[in-house]
Amino acid sequence: MRISYNWLKQFIKLDLPSEETAALLTDLGLEVEIVEKFQSVKGGLEGIIVGEVKTCVQHPDADRLKVTTVDLGDGNPVQIVCGAPNVGVGQKVPVATIGTLLFDKEGNEFQIKKGKIRGQDSHGMICAEDELGLGDNHDGIMILDTTIKIGTPLAKVLNVENDEVFEIGLTPNRADAMSHMGVARDLRAGLVQRNMQPELITPSVTSFRVDKRTLKIDAEVKDAKLAPRYCGITISGINVKPSPDWLQNRLKAIGLTPKNNIVDATNYVLHELGQPLHAFDASKIHGKIIVKTVAAGTKFKTLDDVERILHEEDLMICDEKGPLCIAGVFGGKESGVSENTTNIFLESAYFNPVSIRKTAKRHGLSTDASFRFERGIDPTITEYALKRAAILIKEIAGGEITSDLIDIYPKKIEDFTVLLNFNKVNKLIGQEIPKETIKKILVSLDIKVNSVSDAGLGLIIPAYRVDVQREIDVIEEILRVYGYNNVQFSKKLNATVSNSSRTEDYKVQNSIAAQLNSLGFHEMMANSLTSPDYVKLSEKLKEEFNVMMLNPLSNDLSAMRQSLLFSGLEAVSYNINRRNADLKLFEFGKSYHKMPSGYEENKHLSLFVSGNRQAENWTTPQKASDFFLFKGYVQSILTRLSLTKTQTIPVTNDVFNEGIALAIGNDVLVEMGTVKKSILKYFDIKQEVFYADFNWNLILKLISIKIKYQDIPKYPEVRRDLSLLLDKNISFDQLYAIARSSEKNLLKEIQLFDVYEGKNLPDGKKSYALSFIIQDTTKTLTDEQIDKIMSKLQQHFEKEVGAVLR
Repeated sequence: MRISYNWLKQFIKLDLPSEETAALLTDLGLEVEIVEKFQSVKGGLEGIIVGEVKTCVQHPDADRLKVTTVDLGDGNPVQIVCGAPNVGVGQKVPVATIGTLLFDKEGNEFQIKKGKIRGQDSHGMICAEDELGLGDNHDGIMILDTTIKIGTPLAKVLNVENDEVFEIGLTPNRADAMSHMGVARDLRAGLVQRNMQPELITPSVTSFRVDKRTLKIDAEVKDAKLAPRYCGITISGINVKPSPDWLQNRLKAIGLTPKNNIVDATNYVLHELGQPLHAFDASKIHGKIIVKTVAAGTKFKTLDDVERILHEEDLMICDEKGPLCIAGVFGGKESGVSENTTNIFLESAYFNPVSIRKTAKRHGLSTDASFRFERGIDPTITEYALKRAAILIKEIAGGEITSDLIDIYPKKIEDFTVLLNFNKVNKLIGQEIPKETIKKILVSLDIKVNSVSDAGLGLIIPAYRVDVQREIDVIEEILRVYGYNNVQFSKKLNATVSNSSRTEDYKVQNSIAAQLNSLGFHEMMANSLTSPDYVKLSEKLKEEFNVMMLNPLSNDLSAMRQSLLFSGLEAVSYNINRRNADLKLFEFGKSYHKMPSGYEENKHLSLFVSGNRQAENWTTPQKASDFFLFKGYVQSILTRLSLTKTQTIPVTNDVFNEGIALAIGNDVLVEMGTVKKSILKYFDIKQEVFYADFNWNLILKLISIKIKYQDIPKYPEVRRDLSLLLDKNISFDQLYAIARSSEKNLLKEIQLFDVYEGKNLPDGKKSYALSFIIQDTTKTLTDEQIDKIMSKLQQHFEKEVGAVLR
C-alpha cells in the first residue's frame, strides 16, 4: 500500500522528516518497506527559471539559429543560442541554466553545459514543452504569461508536486489502515504516546446540500445480510473531463493512472477515507437500483470487456432490466461513466466481507474496492464518504446534487465491547504499565472507556476495528502503541529444560526421518489439497468422505486428501518425467475424512520406492528395487520402534497389485506392496512403484521406547546352516516363528540366505537355506549343546511343516 506524505499531512500537521515518520509507523506495526520520492514532473524542474528575451538577432553563420540575450532577474543577462522559430523579444520563457539536468523521452538525463554553437557562446537553453516533460509539443519554445516575474523558479509557477511516498507492507488484519485517514489515526496515537498532541483533521462536509430534486433514483436491498448498508445520490449536469493537476498528482504519487474527473474523484475518496464508491451513468439506469443476487449462469460484461458467468451467490447491483455492477468488486461495461455522461448515480455501501471475498476469488478479480470490502471497512462513514465525494465532484466537474441522499441501514452494526483486566495486561507484556498510560493509549486509538474499576476497564471498540474483538487484541494494541522497544527486559539469562516424553510425536518422527535419510530416502511434503477425482481410483475411498473446499483455487485443489498415495505418485511421476527415475521418498502427513460421525484427521507415514536400488555406476551392476528390499525398509522402522512382535496378514487395500499387512493383534500397523498398474497408468508411470502406508497414530499409541544396556559378549557365537525341502505354501515367517519357539535363549539370529525352485525338485516343493547364530553369553558352547539345538530345530521343522533335510 502506497501512502503520500503530502496527502498524509492534510490529516495531521507534521514537520517531521519522512525518515522519522517512517520509523514511527514501522514501530506502530505499519511497516514502511521503502520511502520513494515523487515529482509530478521528472527532475522537479530544478534549475529552470523564468527569463525575459531582451534581444534576438539572426545567427551570423546559421540560417535557422538566433542569438538572444535573456534577463534572468539577477542583473546579469546571458547570451543563449536558440533554434526555435517562435522566439522573440519581450517574451517570458523557461530557461535551463548551466548545470541543470533535463530528461529525454526515454528518461535518460543530460546536463546543460556552457558551450559554443557555430562560434557563438551559449549560456543555457530556452526550452520547449517536451524538453521539460510538460507535453509533446516541439514546434517551438514554451511562451509564458508576461505577468510572471523574471527569476521565478518555473516549478513554483506550475505548482510542481514534490512528494515522498511510503510503501507500507500492510498485514491482512489491519483493514482500518487501508487509507490515508487510517494511517493518520495510527500516527496520531504514536505521537500522543511521545507526548505530542496532534489534531486529526478530517475533510469537512458541512457544505453538502441538495440543489434540486429533479432526478430521483430509488434503491432497494433484497438481502440486508449481504448489503447491511447502502447509500446513493444523483448529481446532474456534470462535465466529464481530465482532473485538475493537484488531483492527478495525488493519484500518480500512489501509483494510480488518472482516468477522468469522475473516476478520479471516487478513487481519491477511496484512498483518502478507505470507502470504495462507484459512479453509474444515470441515463443507463432503468427504473430503480436493486441490490440482489441473480440466477446462476447469468452473463455479465465487466469494465475490462470480459463476459463473466455469474454465480447464484454473487451480489449484484441491478436495475429493473438487469445487472449493472458486481457489488464491491467490478463495474459493468454498459453502465460505466463515459465522456458523454452528464448525470450520475453515486453509490457508497458496506457489503458483507465474506460475500465479496468469495465473489472476487470466484471470478479471479482483485480491485482496490474488493481489497477493502473483503477485509471489512468502516460501516459508520458510508454516508460521510458519499457526501465528501459529491462535494469533490461538484468542485471539479460542475453539476448539481439533484436528489436526497438514500441511506438504507435497517440494522445498525454495533461497536464491540471488551473487558480489560490490568493484571492480564501487565502479565502478558511483562512489565507494569501505568493505568493512566493505558487509558491515554486507548483513547488515542478511538477506543472509548465505558467503565473504570481498580481491576480493569470496560471498553467500546469502534466497528471499523474488526481485528480488535477480544481482550488479547486490546493488549496487543496497547503494546504496539506503547512501543515494543520500551518494554524492559532482564539482563539475566534464564534457561529451562522441559521434561518431555521420549515418545512425543516430533521426537519419534525426527528419529525415523533420520533413519530413512541414512537409508537413502528423501523427505517430501505434498499439498493436502488434491483432486476429488482421485477417490475413484480405489473402492476403499468414498466420494461422500471428501472434505471439499468452499472457495477452491481450482478443481485440482478442491478436496482434502483421503490418502497420501496419490499426492506421492504425483511426485514420483514428476521426478520420472525429469529423468530422476531411481526414487526413495517418504512423507509424514495427514489424511482427511468427512465421516457420518464428524470430521476425522489421521496421521500417516508413507514410503515410496521405485527404480534401481542405487545410482548407475561402472563398478556395480544395476539391480532393480524389489519387494523384499522394500519390506526390509519397513521392518527396520518397526524394529527401531521396538514393534517386532508382528504377524503378517493379507492386505485389504485395493490400491495394491500384491501386498501384505503387518499387524499386532487386530491392529494393522502398516500396509505395503506394489501399486496397481491401473493406478500407475493414471499418473503416466510405467515402472514398478512400492508403497507403504503406516498408521502413525496407532504406532504412537503402541510404542514404548526403553533403552536397554548389556555387556558385549565375551564368548564366541556359532553359525549352523540347514537346507530344507518344503511345500511352496510355507513362508519364512512360519519357519522363523518355529525356530524362536524351539530355542528362546541361545538362538540369536535366523536368516534366509538362499531360495531355490525349479529343476531337480519335486512338484509343489521349494528349497530354503537357513542360517542360525547360536551364542551363550555366560560360557563357550560345546559341540554337544550345538548339535542338540540343531537337532531340536530339525525335528520341529519336520513335525510342524513337513520339512525334509536336503
